[in-house]
Amino acid sequence: MKIYILCSVRNATDRQRAELEAYTSWLEEKGHEVHLPHRDTNQQSSGLEICMENGAAIAMSDEVHIFYDEDSMGSHFDLGMVFALDQLEGRKKRVRLVKQPNITKPGKSFHRMIGEWIDHQNEIAYLYPNIEEATDLDFEIPFFE
Repeated sequence: MKIYILCSVRNATDRQRAELEAYTSWLEEKGHEVHLPHRDTNQQSSGLEICMENGAAIAMSDEVHIFYDEDSMGSHFDLGMVFALDQLEGRKKRVRLVKQPNITKPGKSFHRMIGEWIDHQNEIAYLYPNIEEATDLDFEIPFFE
């Protein structure tokens, strides 16, 4: 399965990068092909080129795994690309929320939208012709405490 990791790049801490790399290694050990932006996207390119490269990786992925960081503008842009592909082109990518900050504010937010999106996907059976393909990952994820 091809997986795109949606995460902060520019402002990621060393700890966050270590988590992302551990998670990516874990997925790759299970045989998945993973696009990790700080590793696999040319960060020396222009902003437009980075967005285009990430957009192509998102389009080619089967799933998008989100490490949500509300301060990451690139993550918001990538979320918009995933949402547009999902809604406008009918590409039903499985979206998994791997990590996000605690939700403490009431009302509408990106945090809640992502949760609603995942709930909506889980309610619709036609997302994958073979649902087993979408759920073959166990989630004993190696995270640092």
